Amino acid sequence: MNIIFATNNENKVAEIKAVVPPHINIISLKDAGIDIDIPEPHDTLQANAQEKAATIYKLTGSGCFSEDTGLEVEALDGAPGVHSARYAGEDKAFDKNIDKLLTNLEGAQNRSAQFRTVICLVQDDGKEHYFEGICKGTIINKRRGSEGFGYDPVFVPEDATQTFAEMSMEEKARYSHRRKALDGLVTFLNSLPLK
Repeated sequence: MNIIFATNNENKVAEIKAVVPPHINIISLKDAGIDIDIPEPHDTLQANAQEKAATIYKLTGSGCFSEDTGLEVEALDGAPGVHSARYAGEDKAFDKNIDKLLTNLEGAQNRSAQFRTVICLVQDDGKEHYFEGICKGTIINKRRGSEGFGYDPVFVPEDATQTFAEMSMEEKARYSHRRKALDGLVTFLNSLPLK
């Protein structure tokens, strides 16, 4: 089964390829020869995921999926949320985003946060399906680790002692919000009749 993953983020492609079963072939936008930056203009993760998947479906007519992920911090009323990638500006610089987050959390007693992922699948016939995954955890005071991407160096999942950036991809998958949403997607894909 071939399915296009509507993202330009090669880190996300690698993370998802590492956990899907071998009969599901994930095709990145780059591999599909599609070079566009799809806007994320909406104020919900679901609407942004739908926008990206629908855009690629219109271009290709092929089954595809997209996801949008946000870090939701309790003390910041759910921010950065849907704006996580551009929290400190349009250049999507991970380091600047983390700096802004840590500055905004200075002195905060409550450092509870969660990563939330919403996946939108558009099937070959244009039908849409949604899958969600959540990973609760804590924002620490300073970066630890060099793996992963985004806010991984400052996020410790519940029941863990390491940040996502201190974990291998396999360890991270045990907790990952993206993995939980993906498990829902894979279960659904596996339930479809083989063509």
